[in-house]
Amino acid sequence: MSRFSVIALVALVGGFVGSAGADTLDMRGTDSASRFEESGKPTRGMSQARVEANFGEPQTRVSPVGDPPITRWEYSNFVVFFEYDKVIHSVTKR
Repeated sequence: MSRFSVIALVALVGGFVGSAGADTLDMRGTDSASRFEESGKPTRGMSQARVEANFGEPQTRVSPVGDPPITRWEYSNFVVFFEYDKVIHSVTKR
């Protein structure tokens, strides 16, 4: 093996060894379902009856629009969007 081949081999192996490493990604606390439950807003899949039982009468009810029908209920701190009678999203007001 020539001297150039040995130097190239050592450089190649050294490059791989030098770049080996790993990081650990901490994903605790990123579960979106737990954030919704902790936020005090309705969660996805809740019925309109359950939302009203848990959070009371909304300040405003906006009639269904589109197909499938999307209904919006507005509360003082958040807005709830329903598809048919199930929650699809709830957002905090700014």
